[in-house]
Amino acid sequence: MIGTKILATLIACASLSGALSAQTPLDPAKLLQQPTDTWPTYNGDYSGRRFSPLTKINKNTVNSLAPAWMYRVEGSTGQMGRLRLSATPIQVNGVLYFTVPNRAWAVDARTGTEIWVYDWESKGGSALGNRGAGISGSTLYFATTDCNLVAIDITTGKEKWHSSIGNMDFLNFGTGAPVVVRNHVLIGIGGDDLDVPGYLESHDATTGKLEWRWYAYPEPGTPEAATWPNTEAMMHGGGSTWIPGTYDPEQNLYILGTGNVQPVINGKGRLGNNLYASTIVALNPDTGKLVWYFQPNPHDTHDWDAVETPVLFDAVFKGQKRKLVAQASRNGWFFVLDRTNGKALVSAPFAKQNWTSGVDAKGQPIPSPAKMGQVNGALVAPNQGGAANWFPPSFDPQTGLFYVEAEDAYSVYYLFDDSEKPEGWAGNDRGGWAKSALRAIDYQTGKIKWAHDWATTGARSGILTTAGGLLFVGDPSTNLVAFDAANGDIVWHAGLQASVNNGPITYELDGKQYLLAAAGDTLYAFVLR
Repeated sequence: MIGTKILATLIACASLSGALSAQTPLDPAKLLQQPTDTWPTYNGDYSGRRFSPLTKINKNTVNSLAPAWMYRVEGSTGQMGRLRLSATPIQVNGVLYFTVPNRAWAVDARTGTEIWVYDWESKGGSALGNRGAGISGSTLYFATTDCNLVAIDITTGKEKWHSSIGNMDFLNFGTGAPVVVRNHVLIGIGGDDLDVPGYLESHDATTGKLEWRWYAYPEPGTPEAATWPNTEAMMHGGGSTWIPGTYDPEQNLYILGTGNVQPVINGKGRLGNNLYASTIVALNPDTGKLVWYFQPNPHDTHDWDAVETPVLFDAVFKGQKRKLVAQASRNGWFFVLDRTNGKALVSAPFAKQNWTSGVDAKGQPIPSPAKMGQVNGALVAPNQGGAANWFPPSFDPQTGLFYVEAEDAYSVYYLFDDSEKPEGWAGNDRGGWAKSALRAIDYQTGKIKWAHDWATTGARSGILTTAGGLLFVGDPSTNLVAFDAANGDIVWHAGLQASVNNGPITYELDGKQYLLAAAGDTLYAFVLR
């Protein structure tokens, strides 16, 4: 195992600027292929697997990885202090595109040389990070803190159009990466735990015109609406859509998870399962119509949403080839569903959890009333931060394993308002014992195949797997780490200057395979010596 420290002399790379030849548009066929010479969307392709078929960097060569370049970002007007690069960079035809709140960049993927920077003059709103952009042809799309979807010409960095996607009066904000499906730009909104409904929008990729909006609640009068005590509670029930989903082109389904229910934690005034908050839903991207749903977290009273990436893959399950979707949910449960109909095939804990009394006939966990918030407190695992969170997992088709950064921890959940129609957040703490681990889950059974316990807590990195037999992830400190994906042995690490914020990516240009990771406010690129 070799540790690589980023050399101080590479800091000069961050100040380079220059012009390249005009960038060429994204071939839409790349979105349907495993990523090789491109990384054209948030998860590398539509599937959400974050798996690369590249093999130059492998278990035999990984110790020859060395720094290639680094690029440090600066904030837009009005932003103070160091930024966090939460975005997964997109790489198209040798150019990287990435974002922070209200600012976007184009940078040479071979050298780290800056090509252009775009600033959006925000009228308000706030967000800790922006998770990235989407690209269609020669246009880049990203969301702003004041709830706008902005379209930028990738060759010039100039704005083409912008379109409203939310209302700042409701404390909506844009943090998610848009996903482009044909001529639809799909974008969700974040909320600030107020009693407003979540929704997903589709905008015309050419004009920005709103095509449809799907709200995270059922139509009044339907059986699903009966999961709420009344229409008022249902239409103020949360379910924000702040993480990009995944797309199945064969079924023409856009599959995503929705956020937590309102009021947060205190569920006394909203008895029932509370669809479609904390739910995995499959929508038709042409119409916004719901096709199926599965609720990992019925009647959420712990601030556990279900936005974690739903990962798509085709595989043999119990002797039959199936179209599957898997999620490691924030509530500590791992699910494998048939993605043609949303039926559960596997429901199993992947982290410490004590809030259920089993699962129902649908494979959905059954909440235990004793583990909901209490006036005197209830000790619950996972904690309010969740067993998993927004940072993306990975699925390796070679090992058949699903990889996730997991947290074992407890919160004490309190009720501050014991009335029949409570208001507000209620309360919890995140103190006490906790453990972070990288876990590899067998999709056939939900059992942990191998795990690596970190020395400290707070791992918040996404994951990349490759056909070279490797898994790349950030640890809770400041290291980028490579594991043998089959058995969990550490084979390499690089010491960076901050924690890795999102999933590493990889791409091949001019016969060289690059490994790229964002840590703090800096992009780090590695190549084989």
